[in-house]
Amino acid sequence: MKIRSKITLIFTLTTCTLLLATFVSIYYFAKVYSEKEFYEHLSKRAKIEADFFLKAEELDSLTFNEIQTEHLLHLTNEHAYVVPKSNFSSLPEPILSFASSITDNEAATQKINDTAYFGIIYAHHQDDFIVIVSAIDEHGINLLHSLKNILLIAFITCSIIIFIVGVFQAKQVLIPISGIVKRANEIRASNLHLRLDTGENNDELAELSSTFNNMLDRLETSFEIQSNFVSNASHELKNPLTAILGEVEVALRKQRTVDEYIASLNTIEKESNRLEILVKCLLELAQADHDNKGLIIESIRIDELMLIVKSDIDKIKPENQISFDFSELPETAECLIVQGSQSLLRMVLNNIVENACKFSTNKPVKIKVSANENWVEIEVDDKGIGIPPQELKNIFEHFFRASNARAFNGFGIGLPLAQKVIKIHGGSLIINSKEGEGTNVKIRLPNYRQAVSIDR
Repeated sequence: MKIRSKITLIFTLTTCTLLLATFVSIYYFAKVYSEKEFYEHLSKRAKIEADFFLKAEELDSLTFNEIQTEHLLHLTNEHAYVVPKSNFSSLPEPILSFASSITDNEAATQKINDTAYFGIIYAHHQDDFIVIVSAIDEHGINLLHSLKNILLIAFITCSIIIFIVGVFQAKQVLIPISGIVKRANEIRASNLHLRLDTGENNDELAELSSTFNNMLDRLETSFEIQSNFVSNASHELKNPLTAILGEVEVALRKQRTVDEYIASLNTIEKESNRLEILVKCLLELAQADHDNKGLIIESIRIDELMLIVKSDIDKIKPENQISFDFSELPETAECLIVQGSQSLLRMVLNNIVENACKFSTNKPVKIKVSANENWVEIEVDDKGIGIPPQELKNIFEHFFRASNARAFNGFGIGLPLAQKVIKIHGGSLIINSKEGEGTNVKIRLPNYRQAVSIDR
């Protein structure tokens, strides 16, 4: 069932139910009031009947005529019974069972089919008499019947009107949603720049449109990054392959000396190593793109991991000037423990520290490790070439390299990879840099108390 039909149905059922309850209540209270009024009329009639039958010898005929003319109006199927209380068993059924329910303290009323019965105990000359009056409230019954017909016709008419109004209102309410659906169907991969109209109203539909537009912003950015990634990856892979094929082609054109073959093989080996490193980086990036699937999660003490990273860098760049600042280490070593993949974190930290050494041409690099009850923070500070301010926003794009870093070897994959890995571990990566002054990298990871759950 469509939402429009649901809204119409719910609106119609709810309103008609309330309307029906109102009409039923009107009919019920009208019936109660009509019966109460008729019983009051019967009570007066019973008193007059008692006076008429029991005090007839005390009144003249003129008085009786006045009573009959003023009070004893004709009632439909009217019957009156005045019998001594001691001899009420002579009454016919169902009068007899009704008479037995009459007490000295209060009158009794009963309705059998359409006939109403009213009975009281009337004292006369030290004797008690049972006075019973019965009649059919034909006027009240006709009024209630007319009221029932009026309410029924009104209910059917109002239900039809309510349904028509519900259809119209549901259509009006869903017009903006229809516009959203139509606009969303127009958006394709080729026109992701299109956006939904949020309108001027600050309602749920505007919030929905805004949320959808935010999703489109992320999708557009993702498509652009993917497109740039494929283009840049193709370009980076093409360069070493072109160099290898060119060197092989040149070597095969004619007979060459051993030294020339060795030089060609050295060039091929160099380009092959470059290609291997690039493919390895792409594989690592692809692994990180799969988030946390298949990761081996273990407890890692960050200060010990940083010492391992320092040992790794010493093998690659023995001339480095890396120093540690452990002045803000916590009193308990447990605060330094994080849950995650040691191989991925080691790779990321190696890349960041190696970049600090590389882009500072082996100037002093300071590594500070600190922690609190919830977080472990690693800060790497160098005095290198820095990053131009207008390019700082692009450093996490795949294959992006700052304009002043072209003289250094690299592919522009390290920082995007680091950001993904740290994000997988529930942490954050913040980079501040000034061109010509150096770069500060802050890595924050949740410790074992604050660690996010990583599926194995």
